[in-house]
Amino acid sequence: MRSDEALLLEMVIALQKISRFTQGLNEAMFLTNDLVQSAVIREFQILDEAARLVSEETKARTPTIPWKLITGMRNRLIHEYFDVRLDVLWTTIQRDLPHLSIQMIAILPSHASDNES
Repeated sequence: MRSDEALLLEMVIALQKISRFTQGLNEAMFLTNDLVQSAVIREFQILDEAARLVSEETKARTPTIPWKLITGMRNRLIHEYFDVRLDVLWTTIQRDLPHLSIQMIAILPSHASDNES
């Protein structure tokens, strides 16, 4: 079983990849680029699966992280993939992920975030 520290780091890495994959794109570009969509959805799956595996103790210590929303996204992407609304995914990327990235980096043990610099 992976440690919470490793899972949190995986979440930060997934968030950074989503940001990198969508950098410089607008919504129309995202909605017409199935390669980027596939890459982003995969990173969301990693983000969400790692969040699902984080211990209840860590989740309780970090109540500002929207754990249930994150894992809810996973369930939608994995089990209802034919009904994924790409416009909603884009809005989530633009509106929610920058703040979530800041939150996640803030709860990482200091030496873990140094590995990604």
